[in-house]
Amino acid sequence: MCYFRHLKGLFEKTGLLITKENRKAVDRVIHDIIGVKYKNCSATWRVVKEQLAEDEEQFINTLRHALVH
Repeated sequence: MCYFRHLKGLFEKTGLLITKENRKAVDRVIHDIIGVKYKNCSATWRVVKEQLAEDEEQFINTLRHALVH
């Protein structure tokens, strides 16, 4: 979750409000989406940055979909 501060704008684009209650669940979903072992913060942020640079809209759509289902 150390990378969440960098994703404030992304969370706003998804319409997701990060709270103390949902923060851990969202973090787990992001780890699942990118295929990085849970709690590996630096590796997660590295992959998230790469995916956002490659196709931010696709990442947002994938995150929205994963959080709904």
